[in-house]
Amino acid sequence: MTANQDQVTLSKLQAENIRLRTAVEELSVINEITIAISSTQSIEKIVDLIIRKCVKHLKVEQGVVMLLDEKDEEKPFHTMIRKQDSSINLLPFRLDTQLTGWMLVNKNPLLVNDFQNDTRFHTEGGNGTDFPIKSLLSVPMQLKGKMIGLITVFNKKSDSGFTKDDQRLLGIISAQSAHVIENARLYLGEQTLIKLQEEMRLAYDIQVNLLPKEQPVVEGYQIAGKSIPAKEVGGDYYDFVSIDDNNLAFCLADITGKGIPAALLMSNLQATIRGQILLKKSCKDNVAFTNDLLFHNTSPTKFATLFNGILNKEKNEITYTNAGHNNPFLIKSDNTIKRPNVGGLIVGIMPSVPYEEEIIQFDKGDLLVIFSDGITEAMNAEEEEFEEERLLELLLKNKSKNPEVLIDLIINEVNNFAAGQPQMDDMTIIVIKRD
Repeated sequence: MTANQDQVTLSKLQAENIRLRTAVEELSVINEITIAISSTQSIEKIVDLIIRKCVKHLKVEQGVVMLLDEKDEEKPFHTMIRKQDSSINLLPFRLDTQLTGWMLVNKNPLLVNDFQNDTRFHTEGGNGTDFPIKSLLSVPMQLKGKMIGLITVFNKKSDSGFTKDDQRLLGIISAQSAHVIENARLYLGEQTLIKLQEEMRLAYDIQVNLLPKEQPVVEGYQIAGKSIPAKEVGGDYYDFVSIDDNNLAFCLADITGKGIPAALLMSNLQATIRGQILLKKSCKDNVAFTNDLLFHNTSPTKFATLFNGILNKEKNEITYTNAGHNNPFLIKSDNTIKRPNVGGLIVGIMPSVPYEEEIIQFDKGDLLVIFSDGITEAMNAEEEEFEEERLLELLLKNKSKNPEVLIDLIINEVNNFAAGQPQMDDMTIIVIKRD
């Protein structure tokens, strides 16, 4: 194969990886919104989640959901939820009557990348550079052919502006949003809610009971794990499995979504991984088998990130495979930071995926911290995330503490950062420390 052919092949692989990452991100967004439809949250919280996902994923300055009130002929659209990127210091944009009028008449998506010069709209006094709306994408929310509102996002941050892919994704989100609003309007009432809450409580108890009851004991090491589900049951889990006197397997996984479906899939995944570990499969073979099983037995929107490792206390080394999970922090005794990332694709989205594994030496004083994104993506009232940098700083300051104390310290720090904001995702951590 020539150098040019190699370059073409590499370019194709890179393009395919970008496409897959984009597809996974879109699936994740759509899945979270689908789950919100059946949640017990208020309609305001559900729509707030939808518009926050639109602002973040579509990389825009602001987004708004407006509902149509057919009884109000003078002002048929009413703003329900408006969100803007916290880094953008602008006053909220106003949808004028021209735009809402156009949407009422046409009932079709509207994509404009040069709003000021679009002949369909008159921007009086807005021909200068100070006019806040540069580009917009607006999609009607329709249910059974009836328009019930709009989702509009403003000012794409990239110079290329909005694309047809953006319009397609917002169209899917809009269709889901219409169902959210309809479901909220037709909610079954207080008795149904009480019954659902009881079912969720029972599912929560079952999920917690599937987690390890005690911390593993390995000579020369301190090991601990903990998982705190969100208020409703979730899809995080961790596990420790003793293979023999010298080897301890451990795993941390994060399944898409929340609720009972995620909890059921979590228990299924745990049983699969445990079975492979007890058969003494390698990390990469374990993850490859789990990937194929998940792909062939679940819907395309169900997938999981997974970190699977084996600690050998005799050789003082860890063999691991990282299937699309947050890269853990390996803090060496001299405070050198490594991020174990060898592995492969998220499990469940493609069949027959090859996975790799790596062996890392675990020296005296080394600390390995594996965590789910419920830690780093926890948000405060200003919608700022806790982020990995803050977690690493906390670990470096407290690496001398034993793992159980360190885990509680991390969770307390995240809760203090959130300052009373509801926990939106499971928080799960494994800490392994060599004495």
